[in-house]
Amino acid sequence: MRFGKLSICALICAMVMLFCASALASGILVKEGSTGADVVTVQALLKEKGFFSGKEDGICGPETVKAIKAFQKSEGLVVDGICGPQTYKRLDPYAQERDIDRGIEGGRAVFVHATAYSPEETSGVTALGTAVRKGIIASDPNVIPMGTKVYIPGYGEAVAEDCGSSIVGNIIDIAFDTHAEAIAFGRQDIEIYILE
Repeated sequence: MRFGKLSICALICAMVMLFCASALASGILVKEGSTGADVVTVQALLKEKGFFSGKEDGICGPETVKAIKAFQKSEGLVVDGICGPQTYKRLDPYAQERDIDRGIEGGRAVFVHATAYSPEETSGVTALGTAVRKGIIASDPNVIPMGTKVYIPGYGEAVAEDCGSSIVGNIIDIAFDTHAEAIAFGRQDIEIYILE
């Protein structure tokens, strides 16, 4: 019986990680407690569609969650108050096209092997002395020099402010705010854009 419980637990954990990975791949995961530009984007889209009347303040509180739930209900989606890939795709069906256009118009394409990290796995400070946070990447300075801006589809803009002994050649390490987000991203071969 114990083995059966462990298997069910493992299956649930795998499903949660798959959900998180797909949400991160879409570039948006907004839930209660989230803050930042992604929240502002979701609030603006919800306001545009008549589901949100509050201030677009970048803080996902009870009013934003209520608006996400109302939108999900109107679209026949699972009503959980989390704006992940399915909800965001319905909110903004042209987001992926704009992401691709932004990268193509914005700079030179480079294929990289991307891993992810957060302040929880490090000292919390980059090689340039800044805080490890979303919007930072670690790169090989011979490939992507420190201070270079890049665009990562599904993630957004980032700046090369860190490096590491295992970051050699076309390998980058993308910073996330939490360990869970970094684990959900995992390892991916992706195309990024060097912004000139």
